[in-house]
Order: sequence, then C-alpha cells, then structure tokens
Amino acid sequence: MNAIVIEGAHVVTVSGDEYPDGYIVTDGGRITAVGPGAAPAVPGARRVDGRGCLATPGLVNTHNHLYQWATQGLFTDGTLFEWLVGSYDIWHRLDAEVVAGTTLAGLGWLALSGCTTASDHHYIFPSGRGDIAAAEVEAARRVGVRLDLARGSMDRGHSAEGLPPDSVVETTDDALAATQEAIDAHHDPAPESMTRVAVAPCSPFSVTRELMTGAAELARAAGVRLHTHLAETLDEEDRCRAEFGCTPVEYAEKLGWLGPDVWFAHAVHLSDAAIARIAATGTGVAHCPSSNARLGAGICRTTELLAAGATVGLGVDGPASSELTGLAGEIRQALLMARARSGPQAMSARQALHMATLGGAACLGRAAEIGSLEPGKLADIALWRVDGYGRDVIADPVVALAFGPQPPLDLLLVGGAPVVENGELRTVPADEAARAGRTARARLLQEANR
Repeated sequence: MNAIVIEGAHVVTVSGDEYPDGYIVTDGGRITAVGPGAAPAVPGARRVDGRGCLATPGLVNTHNHLYQWATQGLFTDGTLFEWLVGSYDIWHRLDAEVVAGTTLAGLGWLALSGCTTASDHHYIFPSGRGDIAAAEVEAARRVGVRLDLARGSMDRGHSAEGLPPDSVVETTDDALAATQEAIDAHHDPAPESMTRVAVAPCSPFSVTRELMTGAAELARAAGVRLHTHLAETLDEEDRCRAEFGCTPVEYAEKLGWLGPDVWFAHAVHLSDAAIARIAATGTGVAHCPSSNARLGAGICRTTELLAAGATVGLGVDGPASSELTGLAGEIRQALLMARARSGPQAMSARQALHMATLGGAACLGRAAEIGSLEPGKLADIALWRVDGYGRDVIADPVVALAFGPQPPLDLLLVGGAPVVENGELRTVPADEAARAGRTARARLLQEANR
C-alpha cells in the first residue's frame, strides 16, 4: 500500500496534541508520523493538500442495527415498545439477501459521515433464512469499513412473556452455539482486523437469565467482548423492578455483566449509584442521542458518566429509529443534548469528538489500534473541509465540525486505503449501495406481507 502524506491540515490527534498547521504520514496501513509544520519528504508517497481541512481520527460507531435500513420511516410516533412490536411483524421475514443489501447501504452511508469502524448489533436470525452473519461480513468487506459484528440473540418470545414473537427467537442452546460459530468463522483478533465479533444478547426483556450468563461465559472463554441494550426507557426500569426486584444495572451486575469487556447501548436511565458502578468497573456506554430522542426515551447522563471516568462512545443506533443519521451528526446531537439537559458547560466540542473517536474505540476494546492519530496506530483518518461557505467564519475547526452540520468529507482512509474521496464512495458506487438498500426494503416488505 502506497504511503500517503496529508499536509497543511488542522490536525486533532484526540489523544492530546493538536496542530493548526500539521501533517500526517501513513505507510503500510499505519500512521508513521504526526506533527506540526512542514511534512517530511517521503519518496513515492501520495501527497494530499490538507489546507482548509480538519484531520481527525476516523469515527467509531459503537451501536447500530444495519438491517433496519429496510424499515425506516415507520411507526414514527410510538414508544420503544410500541415501535418494536410493530417492527417485529416485518423483521421476522429477514433473510441473508436482505441483510446483504441493508449492510451495503448502511455502511456506505456511515462511511460518507466519516465512520471507519462500525459495531452492528444483529439479533434477529429467523430459522431457514440463510447465513445472515456471513452475508453481513461480506458486504462490510466490500464497503471497506471495519465491522464489529455484535452477534445478538433472543430466546424469550411471546410465549415466555417476552417482547419478540416466537418466530424470531432461538433456543438458549442454539443461540449460544450459533454465536460460537460466528466467532469461529469471522472473528479476527489481529490488531489490523477488519472483522471482530462480540457476544450480544438483545436485552433483558427478550433474553432469559440463562442466555445472559451463558453468553458471558462464552465470551470470556473466547476472549471477545459483551454487548447488550440496557436502561433505555423507564418502561424497562419498571419491568426490571417488577420481574427481578432490582434496577437494570443491578440485574446486569448479578449476571456478571459489568466489566471492562462490556459495553451497553443507551444507558439512559441511570441513578448516581449506577453511574458509579459503571465507571468503577470499566463498563462502556454507547450513547445514541438521535434514536433516544426520536423514540422519546430520554437523554443519557453523559456529563455525569464522563465526570465519573466512564468510557462513553457514540452510536447512530438502527436507521429505523434514527432515519439517515450519520455518525458525524451524532457529535452535534450529543453536544446539544448534554447542554439542553445540563447547561452550556455540560460538554465541549472536543469532548464530543473524543466520544466519537477514542471513546468509541475504547468501548470496542480497540483503543490501542484506532481512535486517535498517533504513530503506530492504524491509518483510519477523516479529512473534513472546513473552509467553505459559512464554515469559513468559524475560527475553530473543531467547533465547525461539532456545532454545525457535517462538513464535506474530502478523504476517508481505513488502514490507509481510500474509502471516500471528495465526498464520494470509492469502494462501492453510491448508486449501487442505494439500489441495494431499496431492493432490500422492497424484498422485506413483500415477504412480510405474504
């Protein structure tokens, strides 16, 4: 892979240093140099003029449901539980072909918003509908974005007083066996890995205690991470207290689900005690501000979590609950939500950027490899143009990125390979990705209506 030199950009390493006129050198898929002033001579390197641009680490998406690309714009006024019940009537007809299309469309869209690593929580595996995990992994490779496949599962359907229909749940043993198969087939622990697998039972109201504890044992034996939804709504809090006699975080701790190898999606409704336990145990939180707002779930206490020393990343959540939200847009949403809740000092632009990069990398257990611009780290880099109409009157380019709409994306590198250039996908044509998403939606809705 050819060396690349980005020069003349405002470089924000996120790990500490910031260079208003700086450079980044990549070679062999890794960053080899970062610094201020003139870039060094690198024979044979491609040189990129970064003047007028902000260079940041590639953004890290810590929570998504890519299959939901096919059901955007539905059940727009329901609560989380109402939205889920309506959506399950469609999702139970998912198959590998649909997931291939939604992954291509969804990851292409994320790449255009500066995302270089995406965790996708896929928990619907209807029987006899093809190898869904393999279809997703293959589509992600085509786009060129790193995939963290959080292999989800549900073993508690309607007949067991769970939320999902029985047609989309697995038995406990089958869910654990299929999760192990996904790890064996797709998990690559290498530092430069393009595919990781996490163990990710869906949520306390769709999963039995046995699956939660079995998943934790499986993940720790395999050396992979754990992920689930937790404390997203007050309804969940009430249900946990009624059924288990404790809060969601207390329930998670009883099951062995707190620790530095765990990250939760949402964690909106947390007491001071819950925040303290999450921080003390090194448990991560994927903050999904747009989805939480769209579903009226509430606002995550990110200010308090960060003050307590907790690991917090950003996630766009599923497109069906965040409609076309890009990851760069979640930087702004997180910033504004925190300030709407706790005042103008609640979060800074750089704190929001940290969540979208190094915070997210830490949630996924990849802070040593991605999330900041440092020599030795993988060359996952976003180059944003911040000198155009409107942005040219904002002196601080990080403020331009975080406070305003997404700036044009000049270049996105994943492992030093261009995925986006001049605002256009280079790995998969945008019209092909869009067509794949439309076809997947039409196929799923047709199947659901049979």
